[in-house]
Amino acid sequence: MAAARIRSDETRERIARAARRLFAEHGYERTTIRAVAGEAGIDPSMVMRYFGSKEGLFAAVSSFDLRLPDLAALPREAVGRALVRHFLTRWEQGDDGLVVLLRAASSNEEARARMREIFASQVLPRIAGIAEDEAALRAELIASQILGLAFCRFVLRLPHLSGPDAEAVVERVGSVVQFHLFGAAR
Repeated sequence: MAAARIRSDETRERIARAARRLFAEHGYERTTIRAVAGEAGIDPSMVMRYFGSKEGLFAAVSSFDLRLPDLAALPREAVGRALVRHFLTRWEQGDDGLVVLLRAASSNEEARARMREIFASQVLPRIAGIAEDEAALRAELIASQILGLAFCRFVLRLPHLSGPDAEAVVERVGSVVQFHLFGAAR
């Protein structure tokens, strides 16, 4: 029984890996259950057995913990850069989950809803913990910077933003994030 459970877990993970890659590369609409199954080397019925539907598969592979640092523990003047560095590091270490969501959110309501849920449950509480006022607005402004950077660096691959000098990007975008965190309120 334990061997069957291990094989089941391995199959599920193989499907999830294939789906993450294909969703990141082709987006939600152009990724099919058949393509995921082919990539995973299994029959399409197995994808349905483990995940129920394309929507279920997408939900499973786009759920993740951002592992945000404790912003309240950082020196106030370093928070903006720390946030930008955190996200760049995650993406550069192969965390395709955010790229999958970013690509899919442009054309799929389920992906947009997933992004909003991650934002509301993980980003907003961290910003609210350090912002003196207007936490929701500040968090949304920060999200616009981080997601814009991700789109330009990892989807569009703009040359200056996707080049090897990530620290220059951290400094510049980090200073904007810092302003959104602690700059004058409206």
